[in-house]
Amino acid sequence: MANAVRALAMDAVEKARSGHPGLPMGAADIATVLFAEHLKYDVADPAWPDRDRFVLSAGHGSMLLYALLHLTGVKGVTIDELKNFRQLHSLTPGHPENFVTPGVETTTGPLGQGIATAVGMALAERMLAAEYGADLVDHHTFVLASDGDLMEGVSQESIALAGHLRLNRLIVLFDDNGISIDGPLSLADSTDQIKRVEASGWRGIRVDGHDPEAISQAIAEAKTSDRPVLIACKTTIGYGAPNRAGTSKAHGEPLGAEEMEGAKKALDWPHAPFEIPQEIKQAWEAAGRRGAQARADWQARIGKLESSARAEFERRLKGTVPAGLAGAVTALKDKLAAEPAKVATRKASEMALEAITPVMPELTLGSADLTPSNNTKTKAAVPVKPGDFAGRYIHYGIREHGMAAAMNGIALHGGLRPAGATFFVFTDYARPAIRIAALSGLPSVFIMTHDSIGLGEDGPTHQPVEHLSAFRGMPNISVFRPCDAIETAECWQLALERTDGPSILALTRQGLSQSRETGGADNLCAFGAYEIAPAKGEAQASLFASGSEVEIALQAKAVLDERGTPTRVVSVPSLDLFLAQPEEVRARIIGKAPVRAAVEAGVRFGWDAVIGEDGIFVGMASFGASAPYKDLYQHFGITPEKLADAVTARHNG
Repeated sequence: MANAVRALAMDAVEKARSGHPGLPMGAADIATVLFAEHLKYDVADPAWPDRDRFVLSAGHGSMLLYALLHLTGVKGVTIDELKNFRQLHSLTPGHPENFVTPGVETTTGPLGQGIATAVGMALAERMLAAEYGADLVDHHTFVLASDGDLMEGVSQESIALAGHLRLNRLIVLFDDNGISIDGPLSLADSTDQIKRVEASGWRGIRVDGHDPEAISQAIAEAKTSDRPVLIACKTTIGYGAPNRAGTSKAHGEPLGAEEMEGAKKALDWPHAPFEIPQEIKQAWEAAGRRGAQARADWQARIGKLESSARAEFERRLKGTVPAGLAGAVTALKDKLAAEPAKVATRKASEMALEAITPVMPELTLGSADLTPSNNTKTKAAVPVKPGDFAGRYIHYGIREHGMAAAMNGIALHGGLRPAGATFFVFTDYARPAIRIAALSGLPSVFIMTHDSIGLGEDGPTHQPVEHLSAFRGMPNISVFRPCDAIETAECWQLALERTDGPSILALTRQGLSQSRETGGADNLCAFGAYEIAPAKGEAQASLFASGSEVEIALQAKAVLDERGTPTRVVSVPSLDLFLAQPEEVRARIIGKAPVRAAVEAGVRFGWDAVIGEDGIFVGMASFGASAPYKDLYQHFGITPEKLADAVTARHNG
């Protein structure tokens, strides 16, 4: 059975003339034991909610996973798809993509992402089990990780978090082959991975990765552990290849005809390319069905639930937004319209969460430390603790990258909706996982406070000036920068109603006046931009702004109106959402005023699509500085007077 995996990997990589045969050949015994003897899995329903998860963190070894999916009988992963490995429109891309291939749990390839995401899956399993009981939620998360996964820094963030929380349903199978692309791992690393994970609260086990009995015994022991387990499986990369086995030459290139012939001879595999003997295929298909009875029993237990409880459980697993969300947001907006609040939008976010969490119990909040600064913990929120998973608030620690990846795992697992926070500038640490969320269409919500030079005295190391533009340039992510408490509530609603990709809420540290006067059920932020203040007469200037600068634009409008230049203001809480609107919608909102100006405490990049290349931009062209925020706005010229003067000069010119 293991040699079938090796043969398919060699054949597919050779046919594509591209790929990584070494890991599938070396780790085939590990994967075979896992799937044939331990994994709770049923190919008839690869998305069965209570299945064990298998994450190939070492995504470059994708042919290992594709071979497993094909051999076990996952529908759609045909032999022709294996023959089309790494080809356009195939179900077998170079690295696994969960939105392309059935049976792939998460998108992997950037090393470290898989193991970090799996921590979120394992955490979600424990949290849902605490809520619904073991009859409905009772499974393990398995990871196959490489040396490279464990060398990436995000792995330590995730290992430390998992160990601290005692995520005992997480089992990492470490393909300990001692080889990287450059050569022997000893060129760059001498870490004892067992001691490393033990120092973080894990259990470590060493086995021969080519001894099926030893592997099976280690997995059985790990499944009874009271903490996460790493099983270091000593393997030979490119196992069976006569000349390349155990060398970096087996890692990332086809073996070539002569080496393949030698490998198949050594493995006693006399079959033609892509040919699997019937008895071996039958054994693999039996392995793919080994969870069928467990799935049937689980479905029977689901069927015995009271109808409303079953409907709520299934709603959460599907990720459907609760019916009460819109009403809760509308009620908050109406209250704010009647009683305006001058607050920082980070505080406005807390107000929105206090209104939303009672009607959305699956919303799982957290922060990479900074909880008092990010205002993400609602009054009723109970923290998750080591071994106690009944809460809905996660203290991720100062682990921005690990947090973002774990959020992706929570979203992928289903049943919970993750939202996590840090300062906006520290998305630099979290960006790889945020990108995976966008690529994979995961509805994670990233709450990013201290969104501009407006944070003040902490200075340019903490003041994000390019980050809005950078994330607006990322496909399939919604970036929201609300101007006040009402817009913040609307942006939260839009972020939570979105189910096909992540959202960022960029929120201020400094207090802001409430610029919106109206509540109601209509979400004015839904188009990404809207006229917040019309001109008195035919508009001669249109001012566009987001977030804290909407207040500046409104003050500039008052100056310009006084000067006899009728001016309108357009709030742009989501520039990328606005630019995605049909042309007629954009044209209506942009208007026909001869002068267009944008103001934002960030760089100009992206705004020309609204104001034109010759439009006026008042904002940042450099990094910030350390000073009280009002002094910074004066110093950098982001003021109502500067904006009004620039518009007057253009209008009169």
